[in-house]
Amino acid sequence: MAKDFNVPPVIFPSGGNPSASSSGPQRRLPTAPFQPPRSSNPGIPFLSFDVNSAAASTSFSAAPQFSSTIGGGGGGMGFDDEPPLLEELGINTKQIYQKTLSILNPFRINHHLHEDADLSGPFLFLMAFGLFQLLAGKLHFGIILGWVTMASMFLYVVFNMLAGKNGNLDMHKCVSLIGYCMLPIVMLSAVSLFVPQGGMVIMVIMGVFVIWSTRVCTRLVVELANCGDELRGLITYACFLIYMLFSMLVIF
Repeated sequence: MAKDFNVPPVIFPSGGNPSASSSGPQRRLPTAPFQPPRSSNPGIPFLSFDVNSAAASTSFSAAPQFSSTIGGGGGGMGFDDEPPLLEELGINTKQIYQKTLSILNPFRINHHLHEDADLSGPFLFLMAFGLFQLLAGKLHFGIILGWVTMASMFLYVVFNMLAGKNGNLDMHKCVSLIGYCMLPIVMLSAVSLFVPQGGMVIMVIMGVFVIWSTRVCTRLVVELANCGDELRGLITYACFLIYMLFSMLVIF
């Protein structure tokens, strides 16, 4: 049995419905959507609102070109023109080597090398001292760094109290001088690994190295300070106490 379906009438937007009366109101034809005006400059595609032209202009059809600045002949600075890493960190290995050689000769000390104070060499000597102590079964890294700080403050306060307003020895230079003059004590800690402890031999060796460090440090302080000649005896006593204290770590 067939069913009948009610089909609604079709309405044409142009008003061409055959069932509509010719005398009825005319329907308004739909207008095209708003189109922005195109730019008069064809070189700027993003102002023309043309998607196709903008996509074509921003396509990655050509590979980007980079100028070679690494070791080449370009105008930029390459890695060959960069300073060495140690120089950027302020570590002058040649200066450290020359200062070390000046400490090894206690009778001919070039104090001009120590006018430019640095902490790189003293840090290396203190770490070497701690490593030799570690080989002897003594963990003294914290003690060494703490005692060097206190010894530098002690020498700074003593000298400036004695010199008064004429004293020109700053804290940075005190740390540098005491650190570099620790080289004989570092050598003492290395020698003590092969010498029996508690005997007369190690005591004599300790006295030699302590006098060595004391003489070098006193000479440098006197030469670098303007008014150190009349204070030589007191400076010698202060330096002797400092390096005797560090030698106690080696002996005991």
